[in-house]
Amino acid sequence: MSGTHEHTVLAVDDEPDLAELYRVYLAEAYDVRIATGGEEALSKMDDSVEVVLLDRRMPDMTGHEVLAQMRAAGYDARIAMLTAVEPDVDIIDMPFDDYKTKPVTKEDILTLVEVLLHRANFDERSQEFFALASKKAALEASGATESEEYEDLLEQMEAV
Repeated sequence: MSGTHEHTVLAVDDEPDLAELYRVYLAEAYDVRIATGGEEALSKMDDSVEVVLLDRRMPDMTGHEVLAQMRAAGYDARIAMLTAVEPDVDIIDMPFDDYKTKPVTKEDILTLVEVLLHRANFDERSQEFFALASKKAALEASGATESEEYEDLLEQMEAV
């Protein structure tokens, strides 16, 4: 499934209008695939997808389940959770690269994809640090910083 642009993005949201809006936002600069559920997302995923924007709460599969299956299948895409779910310490062990809480603007989406594509050029250790920093920022924004898990996250960042 190669298109006319250099990079491919998969946008996954169980609200079809929102998935289509992401396509409209991104279509000028990227080849965009949309999915409205986890199973559909997995069927549209392949090695050409470089960025995945993944809703966390969907009826057929959770974003966490989709994320785990994508990683288990060996896909190397940069994955951002793009969700209305406020982050809590449960995000710390999820293997995503960024976490954004809806609502988001067109500029937010474009910047997020650009940043994720840029991060893909860094070595694995730097990518791990960026993912941890994203989790830290998301937890701080939601006020979820008073826990042992958050302290462990800070230690992980220092170790990288």
